[in-house]
Amino acid sequence: MKESNEPALRREADVGTFFGIDPVSVRTEYELLHLMRQLIARYDFAHFMIARLPLADEQRFSERLVLSNWPTELVRQYDASEIFQTSVLVDRVRQTKLPVVGGAELLEPARKGAGKAPVRGHQLHPDMARHFAVLLHTTYGEPFVAMLSGTRNEPVGAERATLYLTLVQLFECLERTFDAGTATREKLSMREIECLRWAAAGKSSDEIAIILGISAYTVSSYFKSATRKLDAVNRMQAIARAMRMKLI
Repeated sequence: MKESNEPALRREADVGTFFGIDPVSVRTEYELLHLMRQLIARYDFAHFMIARLPLADEQRFSERLVLSNWPTELVRQYDASEIFQTSVLVDRVRQTKLPVVGGAELLEPARKGAGKAPVRGHQLHPDMARHFAVLLHTTYGEPFVAMLSGTRNEPVGAERATLYLTLVQLFECLERTFDAGTATREKLSMREIECLRWAAAGKSSDEIAIILGISAYTVSSYFKSATRKLDAVNRMQAIARAMRMKLI
């Protein structure tokens, strides 16, 4: 850790600002992404992720992710293996309000045989050997996990407390971006919402077309318009944002 930087960040947390930015002014995920990147750089972590805790087994890990700089291939592995909902990480954060720390075992199943295949993220990504995770809740009680990953030693003492406080305050910023998107409900048509809902359930465009009694071309058009309205870059992100806004 960079000792000379810790007092500066602690002072920023104490006065309610981060890196010279007032968190109250943060309104977009892009701004929060920038702050998260500064946070991990300041504390010598390499990666971060904020994800909704699993409530239904059928929801993929990538659809639970809210904010992340995880390697794409690791996210894909979690989607394929269906390990996240049975992971040591999820099991441990559900049992405590204190920060959870650990190594590669946090990313693996808590029970032998859980998931479809093992994920060895620490072998593919040596800069994710150690993790610091906290349980966070929205104002309405929805549970999320925020995790910082790297190779540095476990945060202790004042540094640990400052990291926890910083993540809580940044999560409040993130929740405001949820609220800012609620007006989108008025913009999405019922057909667009239906297409997103069926896609979240794992249905293909052809299957959705049969279910709704429309053409696959029309389904594709609904996805394109919904993706644009949700300010998403692809269908997967559109589904994730719609779920976060409680549209589906």
